[in-house]
Amino acid sequence: MRRFSQRNSLVTLSDINITPLLDLAFVLLIIFIITTPLLEKGTPLQLPTAGGHVDPNPSQKDIRTLDVLAQGAYQLDGQPATPEAITKRLAADLQANPNIVVNIRSDKRAIMEYYGRALKAIEDAGINRISFRSDATNP
Repeated sequence: MRRFSQRNSLVTLSDINITPLLDLAFVLLIIFIITTPLLEKGTPLQLPTAGGHVDPNPSQKDIRTLDVLAQGAYQLDGQPATPEAITKRLAADLQANPNIVVNIRSDKRAIMEYYGRALKAIEDAGINRISFRSDATNP
């Protein structure tokens, strides 16, 4: 009869071999390092330069607010106005103050056609400093 010793019995491994996991982690790290600069590059654009000095923080007297209502009506600084009246008032304001900035606020139910009319009225007045406002607290 043969004796069986404890040394020859099958031993179960209770340790996890983490070498393949580390290899995978390093490969993913290298892939992300290589692809991140490629993701940050967008379409190459030649952006126009501003004509002169542009104040990043305009004063309150330089700001005009144009509201685009859902029904297609407009309000310039809280007063109802047509696109033609907006053009005339903004052109007169621009003559008096060349630092005019127009903030456009719009109802979310307003259609794009109303935006287009507002932008055309502002463009016709000769103003190129426009800011679009939204409610950041309500996504």
